[in-house]
Amino acid sequence: MTNHIFTNIHVLDCSGADPFDAEVEIKGNRIHKISTTPIARMDQTVIDGQGCTLMPGLVEAHAHASFTDINVFEDIGDTPPEEHTLLTAHFARVLFDAGFTSLFGAASAKPRVEIAVRNFINDGMMVGPRMLCASPELTVTGNLGDVAMRHMYRETFGLVCDGADAFRKAARECVRDGIDTLKINPSGDNSMPWAKAQHTVMTEDEVAAVAQVARGFGLNFASHARSAESVKMSLRHGAKIIYHATLIDEEAMDMLEAQKAEIFVAPTIGVTHAAVYEAAEHGISHEDAVAAGFKYELETAAENMAQLHKRGVRVLPGGDYGLIWNPNGTDARDIEFFVTLIGMSPMDAILSATKLGGEIMGMGEELGQVKKGYLADLLLVSGDPSKDVTILQDKDNLRMIMKDGVIHKHPDASGGKQLKAA
Repeated sequence: MTNHIFTNIHVLDCSGADPFDAEVEIKGNRIHKISTTPIARMDQTVIDGQGCTLMPGLVEAHAHASFTDINVFEDIGDTPPEEHTLLTAHFARVLFDAGFTSLFGAASAKPRVEIAVRNFINDGMMVGPRMLCASPELTVTGNLGDVAMRHMYRETFGLVCDGADAFRKAARECVRDGIDTLKINPSGDNSMPWAKAQHTVMTEDEVAAVAQVARGFGLNFASHARSAESVKMSLRHGAKIIYHATLIDEEAMDMLEAQKAEIFVAPTIGVTHAAVYEAAEHGISHEDAVAAGFKYELETAAENMAQLHKRGVRVLPGGDYGLIWNPNGTDARDIEFFVTLIGMSPMDAILSATKLGGEIMGMGEELGQVKKGYLADLLLVSGDPSKDVTILQDKDNLRMIMKDGVIHKHPDASGGKQLKAA
């Protein structure tokens, strides 16, 4: 493995400090030295950053690599598993090329398709980001993830269960498959005609059954929880990852704050914004989106996330990308929405996608910062993202992408200079 020195760079270390001029040495897959004076050259490859910013790789906290930019949920069921696995590998690479060096899976579209890709990446048989894989969405009849009809067989990303025993069995089967996180859908969603975002459709016993399996196998479980009651139910049973939390009330907000050292919230602002303002050409008019409740949910979510952020709750970007009108690879838009809609500072928005991202990956002591001893998952970016987060949305601004000390996108391929030390 080649050792590297980055010179002529600004370091955005994602500790919260402003960028500073320094040189950074990588040995193997770790950051070995950060110095404001020149580092001794020996056998390292020296990379002239040409005044760019060196920062940690981004973390997608609500990744759906197996959601293959679908138009309708049924598209997932219509994709054969062999093709689906290859498409998942493709979209994992799309996210990697967009600067997301780590993906925290929010649900697999089919059992094992993301697991297979994760394993091949970990074994070095394909190039891709770090991946933690979730189960398909464990849901109830009539809720998000259930597209069945009495007169025909259809499926999508849901494993439909009814009753505690059914949830317990499905959860155990997913553990046997090799998942990292169990995913449940206790609330509805405004994309559904009969189970809306404000509805709580799983029972206490059903949530408790999945929580029991998660505890027994030493795993976390994540909860699609838009309604206030679904958030409270999930927290009562030990959920560590709360997705959405868009319609929380004061009691739910207090509970989230009380557990802020243990839990993460990812509101998925991106998909709701896209549904309201950008999905018309794909069959969801602005008027229909407003009528379905998406606009109200977007505005309410922004207000609630601003309050949670002020209370010190870890709020992370990740916008349910993987739909044709909210495609994979555009995920960095959520960082902008954290600034423009939630009101975070650019620095806090960046930290939510890096430092906090390392924490949700369970690697907070070695991932998500430019720090001695940390893993060398790094981006070299034209400009200063801590002042303008939108530059992260243009892949041409990502001059270099490195994961585990290995360069995936070379700076010389995007106009930079790469020089071998004498």
